[in-house]
Order: sequence, then structure tokens, then C-alpha cells
Amino acid sequence: MDLQSAWSVAAKDFKIFRKKINVIRASIAFPLIFAVLFPTILNYSIHKETSAVAVTVAPTLMDSFSIWFLFVAATIPTAIASYSLVGEKLQKSLEPLLATPMTDGDILLGKSISGLLIPVASIYIGSAIFMALMDHFTQGVLGYLYYPNWHIGIILLVVPLASLMSVEVNIIISARMTDARSAQQLGTLLALPFVGLFLASELKIYPFTNTNLLILAGVLALIDLAFFFVSKATFQREEILTRWK
Repeated sequence: MDLQSAWSVAAKDFKIFRKKINVIRASIAFPLIFAVLFPTILNYSIHKETSAVAVTVAPTLMDSFSIWFLFVAATIPTAIASYSLVGEKLQKSLEPLLATPMTDGDILLGKSISGLLIPVASIYIGSAIFMALMDHFTQGVLGYLYYPNWHIGIILLVVPLASLMSVEVNIIISARMTDARSAQQLGTLLALPFVGLFLASELKIYPFTNTNLLILAGVLALIDLAFFFVSKATFQREEILTRWK
């Protein structure tokens, strides 16, 4: 694969995305809402408790809230990635792209890059705000800064892997759909396994300890690799152009 060709595809996608500014705004706003909402809820909760209870409750709530960044990571790339191929067809720019000498791997890698950068960047910015607000609200109760720590660090390691899986699945879906909204609705189903993981963590079936999060990172990395090869194997230029004419 040629990284320069892949980046050319990604840069072309960014120009298309600028015409869908609402999608970009939503991708940026979603993590920021979580980043402010959860610390506000925590601040309200700990001030309702005694100091002794607050010291116990605060870390538990903070760890639970931080897990939602994985849910966000699997959700917000959907709008961008599902528009990837369908959007190009609507913009009448897909045929020239598929007619270039770029390999399928170059095109798919470029699509993955364009679908990944904005969501991951917005999640990292949101997580920085989240940690700053959490520390601001809890330092007086805990007597120390809770963040950054290994727990949030590993979560931020898993975030791009979860986002990449969402991007790859939505690219596969969009290659077979002719309507961007339908592709997006189908792609959102990918968030369900992460909701299940969150519930499993809260029920102590699969607690999100640092070790379990690292295991999850390894599993997601393997899934991402598998999806990339699946997308290459099933990406048929002629079939896409013929079916969409």
C-alpha cells in the first residue's frame, strides 16, 4: 500500500466532509457534551454525600463515566464513515476515484484515515476536558488528583481501535448501500456490543480492570486487522459502479 496515495484519498474526503458541516459539528460536540455532563453529575453526587462516602463513591463513578468514551468511540465515526462511499457517489466523485490506478488497499486505507482522524481527535480533546473537570471537582474530597492514571490511559489506547473498527465496518456497509442515511442507521448497530460491554463491566461479569482493558485492546486490534482484509476481499469496483448507475 502507498501511504501517499491513501493520504490523497483522505484529503479528498475532508473536502467532501466540509459540505456536511453538521456531521462534523456533531462528531465534535458529542464527546464535549460527555466531557462536561459527567463531571457535573459527579460534582452534584458527591456533594450530597458525607466526606467519607464521597471518597469511596467518587473513584467508582469516575471510572464508570470514563468507560463511556469507548461507546462514543464506536458511535461518532458512523456518520462520517457511512457517508464515505455513498457520499462520493452522491457528489459524482466516486467513478473518477475508482478509475485511478490506486489499489483497493490504498483507497480503503485512505477512507479509514479520513473517518478516523476527526472522531479520535474530538474524543481526546473531550477526555482532556473530562479529566480536568473531574480533578477540579474531586481534589478537595480525595486530597489528590485522580487523573491522569493508568485506567484512563488504557481507555485512550482502546479508543482509536474501537473507532477504527467502527470506520471499517461502516465503509464495508457503505460500499453496499445506495443511501447514506440507511448506511448510517445500519452502522450504528455496532455500538450495541460496547453497550453490552459496559453493562458487563457494571455487573462485574467483565470488570474493566487495567488487565481486561488491555485484553480488549488486543482483541480489537485483531478484529480491526481482520475487517481490513475482509473489506479488501469484498471491495469490487466494477460491481459498485454497475449497481449504482
